[in-house]
Amino acid sequence: MNFSELFKQSQFHCKFSPDGQYVVTCVSYKVIVRSVDTLQILRLYTCLDAVQNIEWSSDSAFLLCAMYKRGICQVWSVEHPDWTCKIDEGSAGLTHAQWSPDGRHVLTTASFNLRITVWSLVNKSISYIRYVKNSKDCLSFTDNGKYLALAESRKCRDCVSIFEVESWQLLKLFETDTEDLSGLKWSPDGRVICVWDHCLWYKLLIYTMDGRCLTTYKAYDWALGVKRVTWSPTSQFLAVGSYDQKVRILNHITWKSISEFSHISNIQSTNAVVYSESETKPSLPRTENTLIASPPIFSTQSKYEFLSPPIQIPSVQPDPEKPNPKIGVGWLEFSPDNKFLATIDDSMKTAVHIWSMLKLSLYVVLLQASPIKCARWDPHTSRLALCTGNDKLYLWSPSGSVSVQVPISATFHVHSLKWHPSAESLLLMSKDQMCICYLEKKERDKEIDN
Repeated sequence: MNFSELFKQSQFHCKFSPDGQYVVTCVSYKVIVRSVDTLQILRLYTCLDAVQNIEWSSDSAFLLCAMYKRGICQVWSVEHPDWTCKIDEGSAGLTHAQWSPDGRHVLTTASFNLRITVWSLVNKSISYIRYVKNSKDCLSFTDNGKYLALAESRKCRDCVSIFEVESWQLLKLFETDTEDLSGLKWSPDGRVICVWDHCLWYKLLIYTMDGRCLTTYKAYDWALGVKRVTWSPTSQFLAVGSYDQKVRILNHITWKSISEFSHISNIQSTNAVVYSESETKPSLPRTENTLIASPPIFSTQSKYEFLSPPIQIPSVQPDPEKPNPKIGVGWLEFSPDNKFLATIDDSMKTAVHIWSMLKLSLYVVLLQASPIKCARWDPHTSRLALCTGNDKLYLWSPSGSVSVQVPISATFHVHSLKWHPSAESLLLMSKDQMCICYLEKKERDKEIDN
């Protein structure tokens, strides 16, 4: 592995472009576009205020910079630096902004979800979508970018609207059998829409595009319900993470649960491999008569060790007096080849559970010394990268697990990471700096072969 020098960034606003040629970083109100290969500055833009969100268009031609406090967005062209665009929501305020799949329309959400405004960069036309519930989890495009599904609230009833993206015309509107619709997602193949209720009610529904309900799924009727939902890349499985610390796998034929994955802190027996991070402090160099002290910032060394049952995973009991309890499956994501599902339970933040989708069983547990900050799958194969807020990068693949020291600076602690679209490099971010980790070709080829 090779690591670049450090660069400043703010609020983790760093992203690779979809085509993999550029990397953008924000430092307060400045937006810097660099070449991924040379890290030379190609474009430098100055926004009207501190940037609070940044998004690439799908063709990597434009950058969307949102400034929610000012209620405005600015759009910049990478190819034509003299071209500028400013979007102002005015008194309505701004809480969310994103690109449409074609990269030529911007969707902005006004304060209190009053409306979604569709701004065209081609002909400067404006379209409005009202009655939206929220734009974070209740808005979903099909993978081919042709249709938009949006959760709405009309006359105190939950509804789903289907829009044709090219003309932004309403194609279908149907009511859902939910108490308080919390989110929706198209399946990757665009055949069905998954809709789930508020966490107070465990209810998940599958609808076709014309509004037919294929199934209603309830695992239980007590306590808190659905927390996270994700589709497998092939649309074959739907993983439902809930507050009872279980992931239920639904199949795409019967829409019944075919397996339950439980997260338990006390593992008495398992056929899975358990890797545990072991940290050691480096030894201090000695001379004949003197002990030479190392700098206080000198990093600890770590490696993975195999553990045998019984195994105790550190867990935190939630406080029943506080809202949003830290319990249940808070993150889950399928590997791009559909072979594995990685999950993290919020009460056991030091452990990643990796489940085999071929055997529908636990495959690997990665037990870290510190709580996990971020975990991301390689975009092409079964390789997982994660960080824990220290100066190390952790990688797992079916061939093994490794801890890598980031040798740039002892004060650079990795809090977030992102894969390059080609998986040839990783973007590593601390609280106020970033660098790029370049993977050597033989390392990439080895992982792919395995």
